[in-house]
Amino acid sequence: MTDQRSQKDKMLAGELYVAEGPEIAADNARASAWMERYNAARCESAADRLALLREIMGAVGDGVNIRPPFFVDYGYNIRLGAGVFLNFNCVILDVVQVTIGDGTQIGAGVQILTADHPRDPKLRAQGLELGRPVSIGRNVWIGSGALILPGVSIGDDALIGAGSVVTRDAPAGATAVGNPARLR
Repeated sequence: MTDQRSQKDKMLAGELYVAEGPEIAADNARASAWMERYNAARCESAADRLALLREIMGAVGDGVNIRPPFFVDYGYNIRLGAGVFLNFNCVILDVVQVTIGDGTQIGAGVQILTADHPRDPKLRAQGLELGRPVSIGRNVWIGSGALILPGVSIGDDALIGAGSVVTRDAPAGATAVGNPARLR
């Protein structure tokens, strides 16, 4: 039996998919046009930027502030709690869900990545990829330049050091620093 689901359906399910097809292309074009508008809104009020965020994101709590420039794959897989702050030049590759809890603060140049690739070279050669969700709790601080890799969960009140590469989960209240990030 042949799988009749679209590549987008497979992507959203976190399964192997090929990042092409009309649905994925349309969603990416929509996100690209939105980023042009959002990133041009640097001088707009926080309220105006919040309204723009709500146009594309899956959920946006009150008081969210993301300083442009800001980059996403699609936007609709991102859920932001109240009072979330992202500084300049952050990237969220949201091929599957990214959740960021209330009051979390994220430094400049942080990358949150859900896009992943098979370890098997034969699958990679077929152009297959997959997504693994990222979950960041409430009141987390992520220092500038950190990389949050696919499938990572960070618990409430955790601290991620600047420049850290987070390859594994960090429990609530933990401090993780370094490359790869280690718990302190």
